[in-house]
Amino acid sequence: MRIRVLFFAAMFFLIKSGRAQTANPSQYKYIFTVAKDGSGDYKYIQDAIDAMRVYPLAPITLYIKNGVYNEKIELPANNTDVTFIGESVDKTIITFNDYSGRGKLNTFTSYTAKISGNRFVAENITFVNSAGPVGQAVALYVDADKAVFRNCRFLGNQDTIFAAGENARQYFSDCYIEGTTDFIFGPATTYFERCRIHCKTNSFITAANTPKDKKFGFVFRNCTITADTSVSQLYLGRPWRSYARTAFIECALPVCIAPAGWDNWSNPENEKTTYYAEYRNNGSETKQRAAWTHQLSDKEALQFSIENVLGTDSSWYRMIRSKAFEWPAKTKS
Repeated sequence: MRIRVLFFAAMFFLIKSGRAQTANPSQYKYIFTVAKDGSGDYKYIQDAIDAMRVYPLAPITLYIKNGVYNEKIELPANNTDVTFIGESVDKTIITFNDYSGRGKLNTFTSYTAKISGNRFVAENITFVNSAGPVGQAVALYVDADKAVFRNCRFLGNQDTIFAAGENARQYFSDCYIEGTTDFIFGPATTYFERCRIHCKTNSFITAANTPKDKKFGFVFRNCTITADTSVSQLYLGRPWRSYARTAFIECALPVCIAPAGWDNWSNPENEKTTYYAEYRNNGSETKQRAAWTHQLSDKEALQFSIENVLGTDSSWYRMIRSKAFEWPAKTKS
C-alpha cells in the first residue's frame, strides 16, 4: 500500500512539474549578456550556453559585447532557437587554436565553435581558428538545421567552415570567409548570398560532400571571390565525395581561377556523378572549363533560387529574410 501511495505521489509531482514548465514560461530567462569586463550576466560564452533552458518555450537571445573570447564553445542539439548577437563584427571575436593532430584531435573536433541547435542565428560575430597553416583547423562546425549567419566573419586556413549535417539547411548572408584548402566543406545544403570568399593560397575553395539523394549542396549567389596577390591557380571546388554539388551564380570571380575551374580530386569516376555549375559569373574566362561541368542556361539557373534550394517553410523563410537584430541600448558599454 505504501509503495502505491509513493508511486501516485511521484506521478502527481511529475505531472504538476511538467505543467508548470509549459504553463509558466515567464519563470525562465530568455535574454543573456556576455561581457569580458564583467558587466553582463557572464564573462564566458559557454557559461551562458550552459545556463540556457534546453528546448526553450520561447526563443533565447545572447548578446555578446565587444571582446576577444578565447574559448572553445558548443551549442548542443537540445539548445534550439538560440540567437547570438555581437556588438560589432570586427570587435566581437570568438577564437581558439585547436587543429587536427593536436593530441587526439581530428578535423571534426578541431573546431572553435560547434553549433548543433536547430534554428540558430548569429549576427555581427567573428569566428576564428588561430592555429595557423598547420593542416585541418575548423573555425565553425555547424550541423544545425535552419541556421542563419548574417554579417559574420570566419577566419582560418584549411577547413575553415564545416557545413555539416546531411539533412541540414544553412544560410550565410553578407559574411566574410577566408581560408586556404577546402575551406568550405561538408554535406549540408548551404546557401551563400552576398558573401566575400577570400582565398589565401593556390588551392580549392569548396569540398562538398553532398548526399546522393540531395538535389543541392553549396550555392553561392551574388558573392565576390577574391584572392591574395600570390595566388595564381585557384579552383572553385573538388568533390570530397562522389556526389558533390556546387554552383556559383552571378558571382565575381578573380582572374586566377584555373581555366578548368573544377577538379575531380584525382578520380575521373567523380566526373560522372558530381554536379558543378556556373551562371553569369564575371572576371574569369569559362571557355576552357572542364567538359564535365555545367554552364547554366537562364532556365536552368532558375532552380537555384533561395526558395527552391532551402525551401519555403514560412517560419524558416522569415528567419532568412528578416531584418538584422538591433543591439539594445541598455547593453552598450
